[in-house]
This record gives sequence, C-alpha cells and structure tokens, in this order.
Amino acid sequence: MPKKRRSHKYSKPQSTAPALLSSTAASRNNAHHDPSYGRGVNELLADLRRTGLSGSGQRTPDVVQPTVPPTIRQILQIPETPPPRPRRPVRVGPAGARLPAGPAPPRSWLSAPERAEASAIQRWGLEASAGKDHEQRPMPGVSLPARKSLLDLVLRQFALSWEWQKEYCRYHLYELPTHLRVALIAYLVKYTPEGVSLGDLRAVLLPPPDVPEYQDDPALAPSVWNEGFHFLDLSWSLGRSLKLRELSDLLFPPQPEPVDPQESWDAPEPQAADIPRPLLPNLTHLSLALDPSSLQSVSWRHLLAFATHLPGLTHLSLAFWPEPSLTPNAKLATIVSPQTGATLAYGGTGPYSHSLDDDWAEAVLVLRRLSRSLYRLEYLDVTGCGAWFPALWAKTGEADMVDWAGTWGKITTLVMYPGYRLPEDAGLPETARYCEIVDYARRVERHVRAGRKGEGRFITVETCKRPDEL
Repeated sequence: MPKKRRSHKYSKPQSTAPALLSSTAASRNNAHHDPSYGRGVNELLADLRRTGLSGSGQRTPDVVQPTVPPTIRQILQIPETPPPRPRRPVRVGPAGARLPAGPAPPRSWLSAPERAEASAIQRWGLEASAGKDHEQRPMPGVSLPARKSLLDLVLRQFALSWEWQKEYCRYHLYELPTHLRVALIAYLVKYTPEGVSLGDLRAVLLPPPDVPEYQDDPALAPSVWNEGFHFLDLSWSLGRSLKLRELSDLLFPPQPEPVDPQESWDAPEPQAADIPRPLLPNLTHLSLALDPSSLQSVSWRHLLAFATHLPGLTHLSLAFWPEPSLTPNAKLATIVSPQTGATLAYGGTGPYSHSLDDDWAEAVLVLRRLSRSLYRLEYLDVTGCGAWFPALWAKTGEADMVDWAGTWGKITTLVMYPGYRLPEDAGLPETARYCEIVDYARRVERHVRAGRKGEGRFITVETCKRPDEL
C-alpha cells in the first residue's frame, strides 16, 4: 500500500519578518534617494541613449543604437550614429593560416620541442661536458623531457635514489607509460655510477612475479605491454653492470626444448602461444656504446649472435667498441706449423696485421656477418672507433668487403667522430693522429657514395673538422 501523507494544519509562526516585507521596505527607502525610481523602462533606455550620444560621442557598449533613414534623421535633427568599434585584428600564423580564437599561447609552449631537443643534446653529450674528454652522440628521434622541467627533475631524483625507489615502487614501475619507462632507463644510464644492470631492466620491463593478476591477464603480458617500446639506451653499461649474453637471454627468452618423439608419442604439438615472444618485439633504436675510460669485456661473437634476433633494428650505436675480431685474446699468440715449421699467428689478426701488412680480413668478415643480420639499419654510430675505420672500405680478395650498396644500402647516416677533444697544447703526433681519423671518415663517405653510384640512398657521414680548418 502507498504510504499516507499527512498535512499539518497549523505551523509555528516565523520569528523574523518575511523576505517580501523586507524587500518592500528596502525599496521604499531607495525611492527617496534614487531619482529614477518609478520610471518606466522606455524612459531609462531613452536616458541611456541620450547619455551615449552626448559628451565624448562614444557609444555605450550595453546600448543598441536604432537605425534611422537619413531623411528622417535630417527632419528630426537626430545626430549621426557613431560607427561601430573596429574588431580585433585577426591573428595569422607563419604560413598565412588563421589561428584559433583566444589569446596567443605562451612562448614556452611553442618552443618546447626545440628546447627539449636542445636540452637532450646537451645532456646526453653532444658537447663534451666539463671534466670529460670523451663525447657521446645522442640518437635521433628520441623524446626526452626538457631541461629543468618538472618531469626532468622528478626523473633525475628518481634515478639518484634508484636503489630505494626500485624496492618501494616495484609494483608500479611496470605500469608506467612507455615513454616514461624509456626516459627512466636513459636517466639511469646518465645518473647511476655503473649504468643499467640486469636487475634494473627486469624491474622496468617485467611485471612483479608475486602478483598473479599480471600472469592471468593476456593484455598485461610483457610482449604485449612493451609493444610501444622502441628505444633502449644501454650506453656505458656493457662490460660494467651488464653482459651482452644476459641481455640476449632477457630480451629473447630461449625456446622450449623439443620433445623426443620416440619417448612420447602422445605429447601434444607445441602451439604458437607456447613459443615465447621477444620482450621488446618492436625495438628499433639500440645504444650499446661503451665507456672508454674503463675496461670492457665485450665480445663481437656475442654481438653477432645477439644481432640475429634484431632484424627490424634501424638505429644502432657501437661507439667506442674495440676492433672487430672473433679471437681478441689470441692477437699475440702464435703456433708452429707441423708441415713447414713456420711460426704463424694463432688468431685471424696478428700484432702487425694492420701496421705492416694492411690486413683487415678478419674485421671485414665480422662486419659483413653483422650487416647480414642488421640489413634494415639506417643509422650507425661508430664514434671513437678510429682504430678500425679502414675496415669500412678495405678490400680483401676479389669481393670481400663491407657491402654498402646491398645489405647496408639503407644506411643514410654514419657517425664517425674521433670521440675525444684535441687538447690545446697537443703535440704534432697527437694532432696528426686526430687529423688522420677525420680523413678516414671523409674517405669512407667518398667510398660509399662511389659504391652506390647514385642509385641508392644518399649517405651523410658526420664528423668534426680538422684543427687547421677551424
């Protein structure tokens, strides 16, 4: 049944006067002071029109002037209606397009991309900072926060207290947006003493193992969640806190071992979902630059095996890498031939292979194998590798040389800086060596352009000027 509503006949009287009485009393008081009280609306509008037309002649913005034919205006002796006020000038952009209404945006908004790029270039070593003799070039297309911005300050403090943040925020690092995780790894490279370690990459790229929701939800799988991860900066980390073999096992999990059909006839065939996907399936920018001031234990053999998993890589930095060799520790080792009794070099490169024999066979072999795996490269940075620049144009045999028109025919930018500053008080031998490295870079540019014969992509070799050209 619906609920009955009871109406009260009597109510308690108000303790104060009603608002109607108070407003009436106030209006009576205003009538003695305001002369316009009691006048009609038409009279008030007529007074406003007369006020707007008299005096300075400027019309009141709230009053609309009626239009009168010129003949009637002359008969009634009505003054001319003042012209409307001019409109605000229309804002036009640089290309002549009309800008949207409203005030112009602040200059900081318009100069944000240039400022961010300039700050990134300055931060990541385009110009060697004070106290450092080595330069490191930033990769193009990397989006980093502007210098002294709020995000820059937060990421810097986050990297300086990384050991504590990694433990305290371990359940939130994986769910950060991709561009923040990319910048976080870059800041760890810059502001941590030993660079990025394997544990740091696991904390940023992998979900916490003790949260079952990440394992149950396919949308939060690492290979799916990291699809937008295109840039990975590991500069100055290899050989110090990270090994290339560990990095390969992390980014490319090993395949499951095949089942012997003779032992298990009823074993189900492996499905596509059972095959592990790469941790960063769309990686295109990778920096493996080394720290020239410390000893590195890097292997070109491991790099060749690692490169087979990266056919889609377009930008690579191998700054300060040693001479390409498969047996770097056997450079001084020798063996005695059992047939002739002659002493031969144990490795592919001997101590005098470059200085006396001009033999770059092993280096060319390694580079050719690398080019077959990284055939989509468009940008290659070999800053600080002046010791083996001649291997980029050396020819061993009839056609054994780096193929700049085939496998590496897509490279359009080759960075070949010496990697260090020439001191002002440098002697003649040191200056001559510096000029020789610059000449090597220019020779590589001429060699690649002549090999492509104008039928491929145009290549640009970035290097510095000789001291006598400044």
